[in-house]
Amino acid sequence: MTDAPQPARVEDLAFDDALAELQRTVAELEAGGQPLEAALALHERGAALIDRCDRLLNDAQLRLEQLVSRAGGTLETRPVAPDEAIDEPNG
Repeated sequence: MTDAPQPARVEDLAFDDALAELQRTVAELEAGGQPLEAALALHERGAALIDRCDRLLNDAQLRLEQLVSRAGGTLETRPVAPDEAIDEPNG
């Protein structure tokens, strides 16, 4: 007898993969018909997927902030507007 493949660790999933799995998990829960233990496991995995997506979105937001030089040499961060290009350092 072969075992079903183990799902990927939530911590290893890229955002798009985590979001796609979350959507499948929600659809499966909404369809119903699972035994209680299976429904609980789906709910727990869904909660972990939500946390993963949230962390990745927060990380992306931080990466989109820029340090800007102000007059006098002080630095401040500012959000990057959606239509601004992100300058990457050469190197």
